[in-house]
Amino acid sequence: MSFVLVDRPVEAVAVVTLNRPERMNAMAFDVMVPLLAELQALGSDNSVRAVVLTGAGAGFCSGADQESAGVPPGVAGVTRPTYALRAMEVLEEVVLTVRRLHQPVVAAINGAAIGGGLCLALACDLRLAAPAAYFRAAGINNGLTASELGLSYLLPRAVGSTRAADIMLTGRDVGAAEAERIGLVSSVHEDVVAAAVRTGERVAGFSQPGVELTKRSLQAGQAATSLESYLPSEGLGQLYLRLLTGNFEEATRARHEGRAPRFTDDR
Repeated sequence: MSFVLVDRPVEAVAVVTLNRPERMNAMAFDVMVPLLAELQALGSDNSVRAVVLTGAGAGFCSGADQESAGVPPGVAGVTRPTYALRAMEVLEEVVLTVRRLHQPVVAAINGAAIGGGLCLALACDLRLAAPAAYFRAAGINNGLTASELGLSYLLPRAVGSTRAADIMLTGRDVGAAEAERIGLVSSVHEDVVAAAVRTGERVAGFSQPGVELTKRSLQAGQAATSLESYLPSEGLGQLYLRLLTGNFEEATRARHEGRAPRFTDDR
């Protein structure tokens, strides 16, 4: 049985499904290692313009697997502390790979996103939820810190520092309606995967380097120390596409002709 499924419902969009529903798609290494490999492969596939990440069954991803975590790669002969470091490196690399992909990643959060699963959702560029979705920073409930896999970095940037503190320090569940209200997700849909695929199709209609640069700019802007230091990088991105492609002229013609533009990313 494959614990990670990849489907192409439309040509430009790949749907990646965590497929261990009996464990609520927990972050066992049997799931995370193939997920990492699939994400890396999709990142190199230029025919894929957007990636949808979701879970099978009732859960998106329930975080750490307490019962059947599996074995991380590269741990033969290491001590217990080194084993723990290697294990965290695998999970951290999954989060970082989602952020590094050329393509935008849309989280279709179908159910529970708990602990590391919440971190995985936050690593995605866009988040859509099903009505049954809920979110929990579970570490604090388990006698640990709520901070893991970048949660204390990503969550305040999504919902603000005060709401992030409320979610992380109380360990309470955030339902889909509240998640939409506070900006943790952008919208709620009965068929969240179909909605995410439609979002991916829309993104695929734009300029490929334009989308890639926008994803990079969103991340760089969140990490920038000041507006003054950051503005030139955005300006250079605009000039890059304005001077090297005919996209702007095509968009103007398309508006005049009442049609959708066809961006070639070339002159």
